[in-house]
Amino acid sequence: MTEATLPAPPRTSADLPEDPQTARRNSRVISLLLVSAFVVILNETIMGVALPKLMADLQIPATAAQWLTTAFMLTMAVVIPITGYLLQRFNTRPIFIAAMSLFSLGTLISAMAPGFEVLLVGRVVQASGTAIMMPLLMTTVMTLVPVASRGRTMGNIAIVMSVAPAIGPTISGLILSVLDWRWMFWLVLPIAIGALILGASRIENVTTPRKAPVDVLSVLLSVFAFGGLIYGLSTLGAPAEDGSLPGWVPLVVGIVGLIAFVLRQLVLHKSDRALLDLRTFTSTTFTVSIVMMFVSMMALFGTLIMLPIYLQTVLGLEPVVTGLLMLPGGLVMGLLGPIVGRLYDRVGPRVLLVPGSIIVSGVIWSMTLMNEHTPFVLVLIAHITLSIGLALMFTPLFTAGLGAVRPALYSHGSAIVGTVQQLAGAVGTALFVAVMSTQMLALKSDGLSVTSATAGGIQAAFLCGAVISLFAVAASFFVKKPVVDPAHEMVPSGH
Repeated sequence: MTEATLPAPPRTSADLPEDPQTARRNSRVISLLLVSAFVVILNETIMGVALPKLMADLQIPATAAQWLTTAFMLTMAVVIPITGYLLQRFNTRPIFIAAMSLFSLGTLISAMAPGFEVLLVGRVVQASGTAIMMPLLMTTVMTLVPVASRGRTMGNIAIVMSVAPAIGPTISGLILSVLDWRWMFWLVLPIAIGALILGASRIENVTTPRKAPVDVLSVLLSVFAFGGLIYGLSTLGAPAEDGSLPGWVPLVVGIVGLIAFVLRQLVLHKSDRALLDLRTFTSTTFTVSIVMMFVSMMALFGTLIMLPIYLQTVLGLEPVVTGLLMLPGGLVMGLLGPIVGRLYDRVGPRVLLVPGSIIVSGVIWSMTLMNEHTPFVLVLIAHITLSIGLALMFTPLFTAGLGAVRPALYSHGSAIVGTVQQLAGAVGTALFVAVMSTQMLALKSDGLSVTSATAGGIQAAFLCGAVISLFAVAASFFVKKPVVDPAHEMVPSGH
């Protein structure tokens, strides 16, 4: 099916002349969503540093503690694909209230948790709210913001997506150095409730919902597909416990479920009832952007998992120092977000994506040379440079990719972007860890020390990532800036 057969897109606020009152309303709605998104994304990375302390306090093994992050990712992977339907069926304000209420409730449950099981439930409830917030923010921006200034607004989203994860581990480390782990949630709770109250009273409905039946079979298939893939990837390469399934079993279930899910959506879109409308991929620009996003996110998450291992195990730095060392890169990425956004509005995506992808690839190739004698200052410089390259990529990819689909499919495009981020993070983490572990064991069997073997394993992981990064460089030449035709329909230029 071609784009010409898609249902005619509704006229959005971005299509219409904007009076000052409407502009103020739109700015207020987007600002509130940005603040709320910052709070929920900050929470996504706050747990990693706390796992050792939680293991000691709750008397649980590492395999159980890891579920506090794995269950979060699993819930995100299952809920995000459904948001495409939710954002079409319900209005902005009730969706926002539901997302922040779930997040606040999950934070309260986690803060009051007497043990591991209740804490795990709290994390799952938190993730349910987090999963809704980013697609809601993306869809609202695409609906309200005029095409000419979308890059600048997406640049502000880039601040949220880069600074919040970067400062999460640092904040967690500082809290844990003076307070109990529950304070990670008690300190976030009033901020979350404040955002909920402010948003509930100030956010207005800015979209037009339409009645759409939910396909239960699609929901079930998405659970098996995305849940199976994330779980399988997160456990791949981990030592199997007695009675536990090997990692490839849920992976196979996920692949089979994904094939069935895709086939089901292709049938349903003929009657405009798809849970996740795959007609977004009829846009070449959206498809290429998603491929680049997947590769870039793999590199980012793989690097984020490798660098702390390298800094602590190979260079012998303390966890708090490691967190502080990785903070400047996240801050640089956030500061560059609005600048890159304004440049996108002026020059389009290709001028930014080509050098950005080359910088990212070059840094990852340089990381293949890191060993136990590398000064940590060089690692800091490499991470900051990598962050600059990623900053040049993410805002253009989000803006050009989502801008290339029709307004009727914005919510589905946003859900696909969120799903791809989760899958890419899981794939990148699993791939880098598997390659590192395999090479490390081989080097240890050859008689190398643990430090040298770990350094060699990390070098192999970065080599794998460096080869993959070349695909992003090649794809960067094919992303075009969407333009608006006289009928207010979004089409890629040159399409």
